[in-house]
Amino acid sequence: MKRVTKMLLVAAIFCAGSVVANAQVKIPADVEALLNKNTCFACHRADQKLVGPGYKEVMAKKKYKPEQIVELIYKPEPSHWPGYPPMTALPSVPKDEALKIAQWIVTLAPKKK
Repeated sequence: MKRVTKMLLVAAIFCAGSVVANAQVKIPADVEALLNKNTCFACHRADQKLVGPGYKEVMAKKKYKPEQIVELIYKPEPSHWPGYPPMTALPSVPKDEALKIAQWIVTLAPKKK
């Protein structure tokens, strides 16, 4: 498990700089730091598919509440995202950090017309 975590961290560090700089979505610096720290960028981007869905795609599919996203960080539901590899549970993400990330993700929901 430690080896997988280290590999994800290396991948996140390697990819995050160039991809985040090219993102269409503005990520607040404090949230970006948490996404980097918790290796979220190893599989996700704000507005594009990578290994997992982009966060905008997540919010376009379903109007999640922040608490639901936090729950999915700790206990992913692969059936929600057929066609993607199952997400690994991330119990090491502190709850307050998971909630801050989730609160930002919900801001990416499509605006009602």
